[in-house]
Amino acid sequence: MNKYWNQKTNEITPYVAGEQPKDVKRLIKLNTNENPYGPSPKAAAVLKEINPDVLRLYPDTNSTLVREAVASVYSKYGITAENVFVGNGSDEVLAVCWQTFFENCRNTTKSVLSPEISYSFYPVYSEMYDVNLESIPLDSNYMIKIEDYIGRENCGIAIANPNAPTSVSMTSLDNIKRILEANKDVVVIIDEAYIAFAKNPISAVELVKEYKNLVVVQTMSKAYGLAGMRVGYAVADETLIEGMRRIRDSFNSYPVDRLAEQVAAEAILDQDYYNKTRNAVIATREKFVSSLSKMGFSVLPSSANFVFAKPEFIEASVLYQKLREKGIIVRYFNKQNISDYLRITIGTDADMNEFIKAIEEIKDVQNG
Repeated sequence: MNKYWNQKTNEITPYVAGEQPKDVKRLIKLNTNENPYGPSPKAAAVLKEINPDVLRLYPDTNSTLVREAVASVYSKYGITAENVFVGNGSDEVLAVCWQTFFENCRNTTKSVLSPEISYSFYPVYSEMYDVNLESIPLDSNYMIKIEDYIGRENCGIAIANPNAPTSVSMTSLDNIKRILEANKDVVVIIDEAYIAFAKNPISAVELVKEYKNLVVVQTMSKAYGLAGMRVGYAVADETLIEGMRRIRDSFNSYPVDRLAEQVAAEAILDQDYYNKTRNAVIATREKFVSSLSKMGFSVLPSSANFVFAKPEFIEASVLYQKLREKGIIVRYFNKQNISDYLRITIGTDADMNEFIKAIEEIKDVQNG
C-alpha cells in the first residue's frame, strides 16, 4: 500500500499490454497483432508533407477529417459524420463508453455482461469506474452463447467480435440483432477491432440506423497499420455520440492530434490499400493454420489477424519460452481455460515460415 495513492490506485489491477521490446530488429514480433505491412503510402505521405508550423495550434476537437472519412466508407448504411466519435485509440473510445453508458450500474445489483474470455481491458474498465461486470462463459468451442445475453438482467453489454484472444467470431449479424432486440433499454457495444480479417467481413455498423442502443467500436491499429498513431472510433446513433462527446469534453477536449488526424483520414480513404493488405494477411493466415494443424496444433477458427493455437506435443508455456529463445515473441496468457494456448500474430509469409522452421527445430530436439 502506498500512502499517497487513493484507494482505487492501491486496489486496481491494471491492464497488461503486450511486450514492446526495444530491439525489435533482432526479433520476429508476433505478440501484439500489429499489421506487418504498415500504413497506406498515402497516409505515409502526410508525414513528409505536413507543415510543422501547424503543430503550434490545437487540433480539431471533433477530428472532423476522420469522422468524414469513416462516414464515406459506411455511407451506404446511411452513416454521416454525426454518427462517428473519434478517440485516442479504441481503448480510449471504450473507456469513454464505460463512463458514458455503464456508470448507472453503480450501487445496483445489475451488471454489464461480457464474455468470460475476452479483451482483458473490459474488467479493468469496470473496476476503474466501479461498474459491476458479469463474465459469461463461452461454450466448449470458445463460441459466444447468444442465449446467455437474452432475458438476463443487465445494465449493458460489451462483446468483442471477432473475440480476443480466441479469434473466434459470431457467424452472422442475426446473432447481434437478437442481442440488440432483447436488450433495447441498455447500450450494446460491439468491439470490432479485428473485423477486417474475417473472410467475409460484415460490420455491425450496418445495424446502427436500425438500433439506437448499438455502439460499434473500431480501431486504426490493426487493418490500417497505425498502431503507433493511436486512433480509434465509434459509430452509433447521434444521441449516443453526443453523450460520448459530453464525457470526452469533461476531461480531454483534444484527444487526437493534428498529425494523427490527417494520417488516419488518408488511411481510411485508401480502401484499395486497406483491402490489399487485409487480404494478404488472410491468405497468410490460412496457409499458416494449415501448417500448424499438420504439426500437431489445435487451432481455433480465426477471423482475426492472429490465431489461437494449442500445441498438443508440448506445454504452451514451455513452447512460449523456447520460441523466445529463438527470437520469436508470441503471447501467452497464464489464465484459466486458455493457458494451453498461444496467441500468434500473423506477420508476413517470411515471418510465419520462420515460425514453422522454429517449431520443426523444437520438435526435432524434443524427439531426440
